[in-house]
Order: sequence, then C-alpha cells, then structure tokens
Amino acid sequence: MFDVSPLLPEGTPAPSARWSGFPDYNFVGGHIDRATVPVDDLRAAVDRALARDGHDIATYRMQSGPLGYTPLRTFVADKLKRYAGIETTAEDILLTSGSLQAIDLINKLLLRPGDTVIVEESNYGGTLSKLRALGVNMVPVPLDAEGMRMDALETTLDDLAAQGITPKYIFAIVTVHNPTGTILPLDRRHRLLELAKNHGVPVFEDECYSDLTWANTRPPALRALDDSGLVIHIGSFSKTVGPALRVGYINADWPVLGRLVALKTDAGSPVLEQMMLAEYGPAHFDAHVRHCNAVLESKLDAMIDAVNEHFGTTVEFTRPPGGIFLWLKLPEGVTTPRLAEVAGQQGVAVNPGPDWSLQYDADRWIRLCFANPPVETIRDGVAKLAAICHDEFGVPEISGNVRR
Repeated sequence: MFDVSPLLPEGTPAPSARWSGFPDYNFVGGHIDRATVPVDDLRAAVDRALARDGHDIATYRMQSGPLGYTPLRTFVADKLKRYAGIETTAEDILLTSGSLQAIDLINKLLLRPGDTVIVEESNYGGTLSKLRALGVNMVPVPLDAEGMRMDALETTLDDLAAQGITPKYIFAIVTVHNPTGTILPLDRRHRLLELAKNHGVPVFEDECYSDLTWANTRPPALRALDDSGLVIHIGSFSKTVGPALRVGYINADWPVLGRLVALKTDAGSPVLEQMMLAEYGPAHFDAHVRHCNAVLESKLDAMIDAVNEHFGTTVEFTRPPGGIFLWLKLPEGVTTPRLAEVAGQQGVAVNPGPDWSLQYDADRWIRLCFANPPVETIRDGVAKLAAICHDEFGVPEISGNVRR
C-alpha cells in the first residue's frame, strides 16, 4: 500500500480510529434528545420549500447571494430580536455550516500565530483546541456561579495592556455557558462591554445553547447591548433542532461580516437544510424550544438524582439553569482523564475536564451530557460510572444500591 506519510506536512494529526458506534452510556458530545427531533414537521417543511423554490437549486446559493438562503436569514434575524433582543436584519446574517465553521472564519479573519485572546477559564473544547492549533496565546479568566468574573477580566486586560498587548478578542459564552451552564447577569454584561470598549478589544459571543433555558427567558445578548460594533455573535440550530443539520450563523456589522463573506470560499453551505429550517421555523420553532426545554430539564433532574444517589457528597456541582451538560467536580485523588479512559473501556463515555478547562484543577472535573440518553440509561450509566470510579480510585464508597 502506498505510504503517504513522507508527503504530509509537519504537525499533521495521526489518523482517527475507525468509528465503532456509540457506547452503551453516551455522556459525551453535544447530542440532543432523539424524541424531540420534529421529524414529521421537518418532512412537511422541506416538501413545501422544495415545491416552491426547488428549481433554484440549479444555481449556486439559490439566488440569495453569498450570505445564504434569504428566508432563513430573515427568520434568524426575527429570532434574534425576539429571543436575544438583537435589532438586526437578514443583511447582517451570514449562514454557515454549523457554528464550527463560524469559529473558523472568525479566527481566520482575526488571528495569527502568537496572537493573544482572552477566554473563560473553562470553555468549549472545540474553541480551545482550535486556538491551540493556531498557535494562539490563551489567557484564561476565572468563572464563578454566575459566569465570567468581571474583576478578573479587568485585571487581565490591565495586565496585558501594561505589557503592550491588545488581545484580538474576548471569547465569551455568556448565555448557557459550555460546560458550566451559567448565565451571565445583566450587570456583568454591561461591565464586560465597558471593559472591552475601554481597551479596544472585540468580543466574540458564542450563543449556541442560549435558547435552552428552563425558564424560557434570558438576558439580552451582548450584541443587543453593544452600540459600537464590538461584538461578533454566532449561534446555531444544532442544539434545538439537530446537530447533524450543520446550520449556524454569524451576526455582525458589515465591516466585519463582509470580510467573513470574502473568506467563506465554499460556494455556499448546503441549502436543503436552510430551506427546511426557513419553512419550519416561523410556525413551529417557539413551541418546539419550549418542549425541548421541558424534556431536557426532566433529564437533568434524573441525572442529578442519580449523581446524588451514587456519588453522594464526594462530588460538587451547581444545577445549571439551562443547556445539556452537568459540570461535575470529583474529589482529590481522582483524575478524570484516567477515569474517562477506564470508563470508556467499559462502555461509559464522559468528557474529562482538561479538554474543557484551563484551570489548575481541571483534571478533577468531568462534563456529562444528559440530553441524548433515555432517563433509565442516564440512571444506569451514572451508577456504573460511580462503580468504576470506586474500583479505580476508592471513591465514592460503594453501597448496595450501586448497579454495576
């Protein structure tokens, strides 16, 4: 077999292992609940959209231009106004192939090796890995139970300024943070923008989970509160309708958005998904989100009950007000990369803390996704995880109700 290895550039990653299917207890990734996917409504929506506009598939970008399918951009602009308080139009929306492409485009525009960015201390693993691969200096800001600490952000910005460093952006997941689930209060949002403006630093606002709140309400987005064009806002339909759709979006002022359009050289993101969502959204999206939130909160409660039953007081966590993750701290002596490795060999998949955090004790944290597994699977999986943790590290103490 031909050996391609000598031709590969330095730093090329090793080949991935072949996928062998989901584990029995799948608590990783950003998967959602299968039963909440509105299959019948989506089928009807794509049929109506194709009947009306299907012949436009004959042209790249459906005669909507490089920003993406116009009816979906119109819906996104309306959704952002109603949900996030952002006054915008379809002409300030760029549709992308998921939020990951949005992150890549913004990084390609703003970053070069050696640049500095500010990130929340615990953060989306995809963002951290992309920044590492780009050779970017990440400066973490601690969080508390309400999200990014503004005193720490102020100190960080002042320290960098004293060194003559202006960060390329502040990356912030302020509405349903990944992985902690926190929602930044309104006063901190105003303070974040004030600090960013004073230091001349853009804000990169990631709101992929912002629709998933148990109260079905949230503070205005940073983009809604910004009057200076500092904020670049991204979102996605992955966590509400389905991650496999790969439909995301960027909302920014044209001086930024126009440059991102110039960098998006893929001839347009796939359009069937855009057509389907544009047809589905106006009539169904709001009720669908409320239903999803009710289902997700019940699953969170089931996971918390199982964690309390099988781990007891040996773990620490804060009940999140939304999202699909429980961010869990294990006792000293437990290293979650090792726990994830051993548990994975026994069919329990969890995300170890160092993949999602830059904090000093990251290896004591794990991220558990409760959205996809059925409730009984959640209960059994947490019980098995506790048993594996006991066998490997001696904690928690095993009681008769732990199911192996």
